[in-house]
Amino acid sequence: MDASDLRIALFSGNYNYIRDGANQALNRLVDYLLRQGAAVRVYSPTVARPAFPPNAPVIHIPSVPVPRRAEYKIPIALPPRARRDIREFRPNIFHVASPDILGHRAVTLAHRMDLPVVASVHTRFETYFRYYGLAFLEPLVLAGLRRFYRRCDAIFAPSDSMAQLLRDQRMNYDVGIWTRGIDRDIFNPGMRDLAWRGGLGIGDEEPVVGFVGRLVMEKGLDVFSETIDCLAKRQVRHRVLVVGEGPARDWFEKRLPQAVFVGFQKGPDLGRAVASMDMLFNPSVTETFGNVTLEALAAGIPVVAARATGSESLVDDGVTGRLIRPGAIEGFAEALRLYCQDPAARAAAGRAGAEGSRRFGWDEVNQDLVDGYCRIIRHRAAGGRPPGPSPIP
Repeated sequence: MDASDLRIALFSGNYNYIRDGANQALNRLVDYLLRQGAAVRVYSPTVARPAFPPNAPVIHIPSVPVPRRAEYKIPIALPPRARRDIREFRPNIFHVASPDILGHRAVTLAHRMDLPVVASVHTRFETYFRYYGLAFLEPLVLAGLRRFYRRCDAIFAPSDSMAQLLRDQRMNYDVGIWTRGIDRDIFNPGMRDLAWRGGLGIGDEEPVVGFVGRLVMEKGLDVFSETIDCLAKRQVRHRVLVVGEGPARDWFEKRLPQAVFVGFQKGPDLGRAVASMDMLFNPSVTETFGNVTLEALAAGIPVVAARATGSESLVDDGVTGRLIRPGAIEGFAEALRLYCQDPAARAAAGRAGAEGSRRFGWDEVNQDLVDGYCRIIRHRAAGGRPPGPSPIP
């Protein structure tokens, strides 16, 4: 069996209506699958003006806005017309990309159709509640996630560190790796542009601490801001460059009035912005992989990140950047101070990061998932079954 034998029904709460790292990875996967001769059908909420064109037919799924995050949608059903479309499509494997109502319904339908189902893990949903005063719900969310993922034949994590966390959390007995790739035509040291920096009022010799990502509190904006305050108190010369948009932008701008905000960037513009920083600071603990971390490494700049899933698999501590205990403001500030004040250390880490990033190619990592699909289909054909959602103490 190979990719041309695959017929994949893909279920996502956000396939392309808002641009983020997870759905861009899904779209790259679909593009690769189609190029290999596979058939793919996507089931997801849709909007009139999506963030980018889909790479496969998308069947609309009804949804409601996420409370306090209306730009995102919660699919609320797998309606009869979508079920009919699935049966007409005749998939031989289901892929669910989010543990929402749609994901649950898709897993149930896969069981009824006696088809294997896999899940890809894109974010640490259980951590989000701590940013909205609901940390007490985290154990309940973990229990719900465990029940969902245990109903799948296998789950795929984007990094070794995330895969180990999922094993420790007993989410599934079969945890594979589907990592992320990098477009080296966009993210490379040659994209650095001091003239562009100068147009933003940043001097050639000013060390730039960068942030890249959706401007939402769960990305660690509070930790980022407090660390920058600490740098200022230590009288460390630096500038802050923020790339991204999101509902917390107003808060972030008021919190860091001296920072330069350039908004959402994509393609070569994003590559230029990242390479024109001197270091990336990523304090988030919600990532399962950390696309922005890999992009910064490929661009030849060191990364200071929280010692958390994703970053632990990408940053070689003391070589390509620093891994610091989550929330440790003084530790983050000291790591940034080193790179701000020691250009040689900054350059050495940047070179090491650019070299290490070469092993991440999109076609190679997507083929790993194709191999996983084929393995699971063969296992099911041989009589294998997932262990099921038995209670776990």
